[in-house]
Amino acid sequence: MKIAIAGIGYVGLSNAVLLAQRHEVTAVDVSQERVDAINAKRSPIADKDIEEYLVRKPLRLTATKDGAMAYRAAEFVLIATPTNYDPQTNYFDTSSVESVIGEVRAVNREAVIVVKSTVPVGYTNGLKEQLSDKNILFSPEFLREGRALYDNLYPSRIIVGTDKRDARLTRKAKEFAELLRGSALKEDVPVLIMNSTEAEAVKLFANTYLALRVSYFNELDTYAELHGLNTKEIIDGVSLDPRIGTHYNNPSFGYGGYCLPKDTKQLLANYREVPENLIRAIVDSNRTRKDFVAERILKKAGYPENRDAVVGIYRLTMKSNSDNYRQSSIQGVMKRLKAKGIRVIVYEPTYREDNFFNSPVISDLEQFKRLADVIVANRLDEPLSDVKEKVYTRDLYGRD
Repeated sequence: MKIAIAGIGYVGLSNAVLLAQRHEVTAVDVSQERVDAINAKRSPIADKDIEEYLVRKPLRLTATKDGAMAYRAAEFVLIATPTNYDPQTNYFDTSSVESVIGEVRAVNREAVIVVKSTVPVGYTNGLKEQLSDKNILFSPEFLREGRALYDNLYPSRIIVGTDKRDARLTRKAKEFAELLRGSALKEDVPVLIMNSTEAEAVKLFANTYLALRVSYFNELDTYAELHGLNTKEIIDGVSLDPRIGTHYNNPSFGYGGYCLPKDTKQLLANYREVPENLIRAIVDSNRTRKDFVAERILKKAGYPENRDAVVGIYRLTMKSNSDNYRQSSIQGVMKRLKAKGIRVIVYEPTYREDNFFNSPVISDLEQFKRLADVIVANRLDEPLSDVKEKVYTRDLYGRD
């Protein structure tokens, strides 16, 4: 099978590596740096499984900037380009998806296009009607940053959205699902073939539920911290109920990363004419949590009496073993601190510039620890053990 994949981020690259175990895969990206890295068997993103597979596995994977060449011979084209949420329109910016479809159809009218990018509910059907193009499927991803390939090798489920009234396209949907399942290591993976709109809804509702979990335990932590209670003991007691469980229960500065902030906002926008209270509360709760965290940091820094305090941000990344700090919750906390006139410095070894939004980036960790009066760490790390008295964190379990 010849497969082309547009976009070499977490979704695109993990799918490329997964499928290249058994099929001929060409990955397309606008970045020459990323293309060169993959062709040199180096991962342009932080993911230990992808790094290992590129080096050790006999993958049939090449990368190129020449989309026309890749798409011309492909039987399936996966689109994994970014669809950032636009707060002005209350809608995902899907222009990159439409651009790729235009490039594909200019050279290949027969390829089945599989949209992997997250899109609004109802988008795929609307696009098919707009373009008079039936050969478009939607298949949501359920990946963690830093574990994207692992989550494709051991998927919780495989979902492909089609038009179930179209027998030929439904066969293609099942064929694509089998490509994914056949390349996975996990046995007995549940496969769901449904209409595209329901598949789009699954993605947004799943991520919004995860955001709800984060928000719930963050609000539990807010209550406990203000009342001088032991948050960990409360969470342990709550989470041992098997109906609740221990996942997504470690307090943080708010949910962040690439998916949850934009997916919750998009789902809320989809509720525009539907009665709701909970979905908006999830979005609002994340903002409230950042307000609270910023206030606690200011208190630890001695503000407003001490307006010369230096607050150090230890890592911009949301998770351990990740190099992604897009939409990280710490950025919202930083904005709140700087609005009060607090001087903020940053330690982030994956960031190559001298300043991050006008905050100095200190590359030497020991210097960073000396300069900061308060060190803010979304996730604790052993290098901070010698300055515990300076550290503000809500990380109770030492995990993401």
